[in-house]
Amino acid sequence: MLLRQPPLLFAALTLSSLVQAEDLQLAPIEVTTREASAGEVAQAQLKSVPGGTNYIDMGSVQQGRVSTNEDVFKYQAGVYAKAANNEGVKLSIRGSGLNRSPGAHASGLYEMLDGLPLTGPGGTPYELKDPLWQSRVEVLRGANGFDQGALALGGAVNYVTHTGYDAPKLQVRYEAGSRGYAQREISSGQVLGDADYYISLTDSESDGYQQQSAGTGKGIAANFGYRFNPQLETRFYVRYRETTNDTPGKLTRYQISHDPRAANSLNAARDSKRLQPGSTWLANKTTLQLDDNSRIEVGLAYHDYPMDLREGTNRLKVAYTDISGTLNYIRQDTLFGHDSKTTIGLRTTQAMPNNGASEYVRIPVGNTAGYAPGTKTRDYSYLGSDTVLHIGNDLELVPDLWLTTGLAAIYTRRETQVTYPDGQAPLSQHDWDYAPRIGLRYDFTPQLQVYGNLSRSVEPPHAWSMIWGSNKYFGPGSGPATGLQREGVSLKNQTATTLEVGGRGDAWFGQWDLALYRSEVRHELLTVETQAQTPTSNAIVAESNASPTVHQGVELSLLSPLWDGGRSGKLALRQAYTFSDFHYRDDERFGDNTLPGIPKHYYQAQLRYSHPTGFYTSLNTEHSSRVAVDYANSYYATAYTLLGATFGYDAPQQDWQAWVDLRNLTNRRYANTVTPGYNDNGLDAARSTPGDGRGIYTGVSWSWR
Repeated sequence: MLLRQPPLLFAALTLSSLVQAEDLQLAPIEVTTREASAGEVAQAQLKSVPGGTNYIDMGSVQQGRVSTNEDVFKYQAGVYAKAANNEGVKLSIRGSGLNRSPGAHASGLYEMLDGLPLTGPGGTPYELKDPLWQSRVEVLRGANGFDQGALALGGAVNYVTHTGYDAPKLQVRYEAGSRGYAQREISSGQVLGDADYYISLTDSESDGYQQQSAGTGKGIAANFGYRFNPQLETRFYVRYRETTNDTPGKLTRYQISHDPRAANSLNAARDSKRLQPGSTWLANKTTLQLDDNSRIEVGLAYHDYPMDLREGTNRLKVAYTDISGTLNYIRQDTLFGHDSKTTIGLRTTQAMPNNGASEYVRIPVGNTAGYAPGTKTRDYSYLGSDTVLHIGNDLELVPDLWLTTGLAAIYTRRETQVTYPDGQAPLSQHDWDYAPRIGLRYDFTPQLQVYGNLSRSVEPPHAWSMIWGSNKYFGPGSGPATGLQREGVSLKNQTATTLEVGGRGDAWFGQWDLALYRSEVRHELLTVETQAQTPTSNAIVAESNASPTVHQGVELSLLSPLWDGGRSGKLALRQAYTFSDFHYRDDERFGDNTLPGIPKHYYQAQLRYSHPTGFYTSLNTEHSSRVAVDYANSYYATAYTLLGATFGYDAPQQDWQAWVDLRNLTNRRYANTVTPGYNDNGLDAARSTPGDGRGIYTGVSWSWR
């Protein structure tokens, strides 16, 4: 979307003087300007936030393999992203959703597409976040997503699509590599008078690293924008994608060390798979410029994302449909003679009445041994809505000192009911809550900024977790429903109070960004596998409110120019370190134990050489400390260190590029994700998914601009 009043990015002043004995004459001053790109404006906005943020330019990410969001979030301090044999990346910021199983709907974050809601009462699915569709990704960690209506502990992530203003007229991209990996894209974008468009078609396939881990995906993303006049513009969006993923299951530490490519024996025997038969996201965003200082933004999004889960002894067909609306009023003016920016916003997401699941016998064993495949066991619904009204203000108290304040009112509703077999009690709960925020930002110089903020976050449970984690079961004699949950259980909203301090700047050692935070969390929504799958039953993964916990940590990124040889090229070192200390506070059973699922220390680095002709090469590394696999801290996944390298060419004219991406050069065997258990009593339980072994990937793209 075009900016109304682009900032001055470059000014060229030509002065010619004629010195005489009596006077001084100046030639006319020539000033040239160019309009700021949408990416540059987004970067500037993120730097004005008094807290931790990340800006990801997908142009640099795409100089190597881009298969999942794990590739997107590389070298991003404060962001932990790990894939598990499919696109269902486990994404956690400041411990949000740290226990969630990979491939499940994500929680703990408010995720958006082009500033419009993707996250609903059921969490965030993954299939519509194809990395090749993105122009950039904006991350507002913790309470820093407040102006977006993001009130979860982890903050907000905004995936921004290309438009006709930044996309090539035609682009073709092809990636291929180890274990049958291939990905293809063709896209086009143009400006046509007052209109512009962008469209992209992608498809992908992979045999997977493990047995029983093959996957495919195909989809389309498009948007169309139109400027009616300088004050009014609108943009329509559409995304559609289908995915299929075999499910290899989890392994023990011993299995990962000795045979990491094996699938869990039960998953292989059951031919487990997860299908997204067709997810659709339709949206519109309209901006009305009221005057030079104020505007209104109105958004509407429709999201339909069904699932077909064939991962256990029963088949689960799930229907999800959400309708979301946003309304924002933004005004820049003066308050008591001081510069001020005010945002008043409303966002609401409503689950439609069809939301729910139908469950059928898939493999007749255990309680369903006497029933034919396809016999219905249960129908149940999960409904809900989230509504947030928020007001925020940035006020310049004195030159370069800004005060940020905000207050949000939150209404959440969750409902679930088993409707077949008939007569089960419904569960309905609703809550009003609030979230205040206050922060300070001081710009000592253009190269040094410090900040601090204090905030409260609120996160409601998912309705499906209220039924999945229930301890109320159908008793003997209930037919094929015997042993399954018959009604939901209440869960409280998770809340947290967070203090954050930090800064960002540019010094002799490079561009740096540092954030330190501490969150006091109440009723944290934690996930645990309470029962492992057996030949006659499915695994039970439950969610419940925990006793008080603490999330605290350090997030540090550094980009250091090591050498500038002019025509000989440049050498730079990029580093990202995240320290995560998440633990109980005097729990009756687990004391101050570490919360499992996330490493305490996580470090990534890239040493890159680039030549003016377009050639580049880099060496990269990743280190993770050990990860607890149960709440009792009785067993750990081992620490690991990975090495990789990239070689490529990016033409200065930006018309084509080619690259070779080498992953896990030492063929390290390690656990990429951990889904915690309650108390394994020191036993090596199957709780981890293996990371990919050594791999070689190559790609080429061509653009016509």
